[in-house]
Amino acid sequence: MEYLVVIGICIIFLVILKFAWNIKISDIKKVKNIGYDKELNEITNKLPENKEICKYLLKKLKNEKVQLKESQNKDNKTSLYIALSNSILIANISDTFTRVQTMAHECLHSIQNRKTLLFNFFYSNIYFIYFLCICILSLLRLNEHGMIHLFILTILGAIYYAIRSYIEMDAMIKAKPLAKEYMEEQKVLTIEEQNKVLENYEVINDIAIKMTNYTLIINCTAKVIIYTLILSIFH
Repeated sequence: MEYLVVIGICIIFLVILKFAWNIKISDIKKVKNIGYDKELNEITNKLPENKEICKYLLKKLKNEKVQLKESQNKDNKTSLYIALSNSILIANISDTFTRVQTMAHECLHSIQNRKTLLFNFFYSNIYFIYFLCICILSLLRLNEHGMIHLFILTILGAIYYAIRSYIEMDAMIKAKPLAKEYMEEQKVLTIEEQNKVLENYEVINDIAIKMTNYTLIINCTAKVIIYTLILSIFH
């Protein structure tokens, strides 16, 4: 019975957040449509390539030691700052006007507290391994302290969310102002063009910030639900 209560609470929690944050599946499609808008893309095509944008921004942020690598996978659309190697993997996103803000986002990650970034990397891996271990033990009926592990998993998830959310929100909130400064300093786009790009960045950010937070919470809550389901069947 207690397992059903836990699962029910998790589901109700996610539903409440969905309504409180006004999460809509249609927003994902909206972001994609705006991101690949041809008119907006034509505007940002006047700016340098992604690698050059990164170099400029890193110099501006006084952090030129970061290594820049361009992804060889044409299907890779996710740029990434890798804390362990202090490098930025630049995805193939030349066909979207969001690339300027994306480069700003990854460059901002590179100047965040390194201890926090490394802690997040190792902690997130430990968190995932712990989840796998307790699930396997439960499947093998070797887990004698199921509810204790459920409590620990919930706490670990809350800590993971707090750290990861802080890292992502910090970069997401600061990315637009940095992209704005970059476009102004380049003096390639007209004021009207800059405003049009920035207005659409704002639309995307309003959706992306809440979707990122919600996705992180789903990630943690899903682990609790999966583990609880396994416990209810095999414990």
